[in-house]
Amino acid sequence: MNNELKKRVLITGASGFIGSFLCEESLSRGFSTWAALRASSSRRWLQHPDLQFLILDLSNPTVLRQQLTECGVRFDVVIHAAGATKCLKAEEFDFHNYQCTRNLVEALIATDMMPHQFIYLSSLSATYGSIYGESKLKTEAWLQQTIGEGLVIFRPTGVYGPREKDYFMMVKSIKQHVCFSVGYDPQILTFVYVKDLTGAIFAAVEKGITTGIFNVTDGEDYPSERFAELIQQELDIRHVLHVKAPLWLLKGISVVSEEFGKLTGKPSTLNRDKYKMMAQRDWRCDIRPMKDILGYHPQWQLPRGVKETITWYKEENWI
Repeated sequence: MNNELKKRVLITGASGFIGSFLCEESLSRGFSTWAALRASSSRRWLQHPDLQFLILDLSNPTVLRQQLTECGVRFDVVIHAAGATKCLKAEEFDFHNYQCTRNLVEALIATDMMPHQFIYLSSLSATYGSIYGESKLKTEAWLQQTIGEGLVIFRPTGVYGPREKDYFMMVKSIKQHVCFSVGYDPQILTFVYVKDLTGAIFAAVEKGITTGIFNVTDGEDYPSERFAELIQQELDIRHVLHVKAPLWLLKGISVVSEEFGKLTGKPSTLNRDKYKMMAQRDWRCDIRPMKDILGYHPQWQLPRGVKETITWYKEENWI
């Protein structure tokens, strides 16, 4: 691809789990790729020599506009993957997921740098009423009203893969021969391997899609125990103690964990909002638009994705 014809892609939240894979996918497709991150963000997974960096303070509208102006690059595509999944207070979800997104878009408009494609990484949780999900849904509504044509929204289900730390907690537990689950009613889960998510997003980039909301899973539905079974298989562990907790107990533990997080100043992975999502019994959704409009078909069903993830954890000495 001629350098002059390369699409210029800006990826926010680039230092995060999904953001770092988005950068890799963009570079692999020959795009001129910019990683937007905070000055304090780690660049551990952002070592490609062709990757360019842009420091953006999404929390400060005045500084943000100045940073975009000084950058001087007119991006063809902005993929907004920055946001918060764990917060100490409910209002922090609104700030990080809604207000910071609004700051970014308003800054792009004010500096006349609004791209042809603005891709927002939302969540399937937007349809299930958690505080986190509500912050995503509120952001979606504002973006649709403000941008209209040019906005593409992706709603992935649970995203897993190398570098991911929340599902990794389950891996560590099973490594210790203990597997926890919650609720006695059957639960149907969906998953998406991080490379399938990035593949779907860049299918939209390459096709020039400028409108639509796309749910993203690997196309399969799984009983709740399937993920743990595959982890156990890849770790080659024969005997695991299965502990199933009732939802009322999980709720109590979530409250205690959340309050402890407030005392330590560190958001807990398990909290009341996370409880709402774990209590949800059915995570199925329709991914036909992803297949029909984007022409993208998932390549990483759960067995293949878990195998590669566990292999990576071993190679990086995480386990």
